[in-house]
Amino acid sequence: MPNTINIQRRRLLKFAGLTAAMATVYPFLSYAQGMIGMGNQASSDFEPDVEIELTQEVVDIPIFRGPETRVWKVFGKVLKGPETAIVNHAESYIAPTIQLQKGQRVRIILKNNLPAQSILHWHGMHVPSKMDGNPMYAINQGQTFVYEFKVLNRAGFYWYHAHTHSVTAKQVYSGLAGLFIVSDEEERALDLPRGEYDVALAIQDRTFDDQNQLHYSNHMMQRMQGFLGNQIVVNGQPDYVLPVASRAYRLRLLNGSNSRIYKLAWDDGTPMTVIGVDGGLLERPERRAYVMLAPGERREIWVDFSGKNVGSEMTLRSLPFEASMHGGMMGGMRGGMMGSRGGMMGGMRGGMMGGRGMMMAGSDLPLGSDYAVLKVKVSRQAQAQDKLPEYLTAIKPLRLQDAANADTPRNILLSMRHMSALLNGRSYEMDDIRADEIIPVNTLQVIAFDNGFSGGMGMGMGGMMAMPHPMHIHGEQFQVLKREIDPRFKPAYESVEAGFVDSGWKDTVLVMPGEKVTILKPFNDYKGVFMYHCHNLEHEDMGMMRDFLVK
Repeated sequence: MPNTINIQRRRLLKFAGLTAAMATVYPFLSYAQGMIGMGNQASSDFEPDVEIELTQEVVDIPIFRGPETRVWKVFGKVLKGPETAIVNHAESYIAPTIQLQKGQRVRIILKNNLPAQSILHWHGMHVPSKMDGNPMYAINQGQTFVYEFKVLNRAGFYWYHAHTHSVTAKQVYSGLAGLFIVSDEEERALDLPRGEYDVALAIQDRTFDDQNQLHYSNHMMQRMQGFLGNQIVVNGQPDYVLPVASRAYRLRLLNGSNSRIYKLAWDDGTPMTVIGVDGGLLERPERRAYVMLAPGERREIWVDFSGKNVGSEMTLRSLPFEASMHGGMMGGMRGGMMGSRGGMMGGMRGGMMGGRGMMMAGSDLPLGSDYAVLKVKVSRQAQAQDKLPEYLTAIKPLRLQDAANADTPRNILLSMRHMSALLNGRSYEMDDIRADEIIPVNTLQVIAFDNGFSGGMGMGMGGMMAMPHPMHIHGEQFQVLKREIDPRFKPAYESVEAGFVDSGWKDTVLVMPGEKVTILKPFNDYKGVFMYHCHNLEHEDMGMMRDFLVK
């Protein structure tokens, strides 16, 4: 693998040496250039409550009958603190589940035994810049990076994954991703299902060849649209069946796919009762006929199986929706090369963005099609008096008038042009923080993600059209202020809009073609570099990623 980190280091050195004044304005740069490829050691003045060792290895695991599947696997071990802090998944490629409590001081020792550079990002966690897993801190084979931070997050369902420059998609696909669950006293006081009745489920899609090996295509069209596998796996297992008792469950759902968006619903019409999102519990449960779940997003749902007979089954499906733009392209043209229901070049099946959404060549599961995600089977009777609380937790709403830039929102234009994925026309560079990407610490900011709402459609050379983009900001959680949709895109938008759950605290938000989503984002406590990017991992690797400098 090319030593991209060393290339970036030379760029940073050149950038930092431009002027002495630059070093004063960007003090993090001189520090960062000494860290690249150098790892990080434990601090003598940090006393952890919990110490964890995570080791990345290349291993073969049994997923199907026949040849074992080679994956990049993370193994966990508790060095200090409760053994429950780590739950390993021995016969799955899924990384260990980390379970911590708010207020704990944690040290995580990452050992890289992979034949490549790597670094892990704690998705949704509010941690110092140096501990966030920025690509500039990637370590080589044989090196160690030590993370140290205090858990400031409220109880919630977070996750972690590789965040290595230009190869994040391939590394996550190969197995470098796991679940991260935080609990606190307020949550424990609620009468919610716990223990075996609290189940975390990572939903992903993969393609396996006839030798049971993971297949990842990296051709240009696959990169432009995002990788779509031909098989759904849950917690690393295909054809997943969840055995349950006849009582209430708390199901935590993560979309850990590279690019696939899910429209989740129960096959028998049971409403989806949402009790939590990315950053923890909602104030009150919310019911939806279906729930949209974009890459990086999480939803927690309450499901009551009481009254169901042993042997009865329910299937969680992804329902059809329009994944591509429906408003036409280049001034309103419909049909033709990429029509809303026609297909590519006059009707080729599925097309690049035809029919009900986008379909990759060779994929049996087009984006926006109808397919099963997992099956639930009632395996035993249980006696329980489960009652869904009407009120869950207090959430203080952020106010527009409190934002430092209430009158001048930071507008970020999302576009696919010149075979690149861009933010405000810019591709990712480690040494390219612009004036509009510098944010004062301890401020509330208005940020608008514009995916063609303001006149453009994110298109450029090659006829590429606007696509959905799940936008993620590192660090502290945010709140969604509003959604706006271009009327030309309304017909397609109506196939998904009832499934958005924008209440509560979030770190990832799906922005559909022709849509602008405005959020309120705090930047408290920590100075330094924090990324913002599309969580379609192929788009991220193509450059749809930038840095904020908090100072």
